[in-house]
Amino acid sequence: MKTWREMRGFPLAVQLLLVNQLGVNTGFYLLIPYLATHLTDNLGMSAAVVGVVLGVRNLSQQGLFIIGGSAADRLGARGVIIAGCALRTVGFALFALGDGLAVLLAASVLSGLAGALFNPAVRAYLSQEAGERRAEAFALFNVFATTGALIGPLLGSALLLVDFRTSALTAAGIFAVLTVAQALVLPARKVEPSNGGVLSDWREVLGNRAFLAFALAMVGMFTLENQLYLLLPEGARQATGWDGAAGLVFLVGTLANLALQLRITRTLKSRGNKARWIAVGLAVMGLAFLPPALVAGSASGGRLDVVPVLLGTLLLYLGVMIASPFVMELIPGFGRPELTGTYFGIFYVVSGIAAAIGNTVVGWAMDTGKTGGTAWLPWICCALFGLTSAAGVAWLHRSGALPGGQAPAAAAPAEERSNA
Repeated sequence: MKTWREMRGFPLAVQLLLVNQLGVNTGFYLLIPYLATHLTDNLGMSAAVVGVVLGVRNLSQQGLFIIGGSAADRLGARGVIIAGCALRTVGFALFALGDGLAVLLAASVLSGLAGALFNPAVRAYLSQEAGERRAEAFALFNVFATTGALIGPLLGSALLLVDFRTSALTAAGIFAVLTVAQALVLPARKVEPSNGGVLSDWREVLGNRAFLAFALAMVGMFTLENQLYLLLPEGARQATGWDGAAGLVFLVGTLANLALQLRITRTLKSRGNKARWIAVGLAVMGLAFLPPALVAGSASGGRLDVVPVLLGTLLLYLGVMIASPFVMELIPGFGRPELTGTYFGIFYVVSGIAAAIGNTVVGWAMDTGKTGGTAWLPWICCALFGLTSAAGVAWLHRSGALPGGQAPAAAAPAEERSNA
C-alpha cells in the first residue's frame, strides 16, 4: 500500500509509466522464457534455428537502442513509447499465429525493435517528468519492473497448461492495452528543436569521454543482473535438486524489492553523492557472489547449500536497489536535456555489448568449473566484475568526471552545460 501511496504523489504521466513497466515486464516474461521450448517441442525446430530466432530478437533490441533514444529526442518520447508498445503487440501476435521461419523471424525483429524504441523513451520521459524526484521515480520503476518479472513467468506457466498460442495472445493483449492507455492518457510534450542532425547528436554523445567511461564501468551491473537468469538459478537447482528452485531466486528478490527499494533510495539520497552510492551498490553486488563461492569450493558431489545461494541473491538485489535508481538519475546529467533519450540509448548499447562479453566470460567459467573441479570459479569471476566496476565508478567520482562531482577547472564549461 505504501508503494501505491508514493506513486500517487507523482504526476499522472509518471504513474502511467510505472504501471506501463509492470505490464511490459509481465507481458515479456509471460512469453519469452517459454519461446525456445515452443520452437523445439511444438514446432520441431533445431537448436541452431532456435538460436537464430532468439538471437535476432536480442540483436534487434540491443543494437537499436540508439535509434529509439534519438527518436525520443527528435519526435517526442510519447509517440515512440506508443509505437514501441504497438510493435510489440504485433510481434507477439505473430509468435502466436505464425509457424513458418519467415514469420517467426519477423516476429523477433518487431518485438526486438519495440523494446529498442520504448525502453530509452520511457526512461527519458520519466527522467524529464520526475524532475528533482528522479531517484524516487526510478526506485518505483524498479519495484514495478521486478514485480512484473515475477508475475509474468507465473502467469505464463499457468497459460501454458492451455497452449503456447494462448500465452502469446495474452502477452500481445497486454501490450495492446498498454498502447491504448498511452495514447489516451500520456500527455504530449513539446520537443525542443536540435541544431544539428542525428549523426551530430551521436558524435556529441560518443565524444563525451566521461559518459563512455561511466557506461563501460557499468559492465559489472549489467553482467551481474543477468546472473539472476543464469548462475543463481543454476546454483539454486544444484542446491535443491529441483528445477523449480529457480523461482526462489525471483521470489526472494521481489519481496526484498517491494519491502526495501523506496526506503533505501529515500535514505541514501540525502546522505552523500549519488556516484558514491552507485559504487557501494556495485561492491555489494560483487560481494553477493562470495557466499555461494565459499560453499561451492567445499561442496561434496557438486551440491551446494541453498542458504548461501539465497543470501547471495538477496545481496545482489540489495546492490541493485542501492545503485540502479542513482544510475538512471545520473545519466541525463552528462549532457544537454535535448539529448536525454540519446544518452540513454547509447548507454544501453555500450553497456549491453560490454555485458555480453562479461556473460561470455561467466559462461566459460561455469563450463570450466564443472570440468576442472573448480566450482567456485564463476562465482569468483562475478565477484571480480562487481568489485572492478565499483572501483571504476569510484575513480571516476574522485577525478570529478561524473555529474555533480568536483570537476577539474578545464572541464567547467562542459559541467555547466550539463547542468543547464
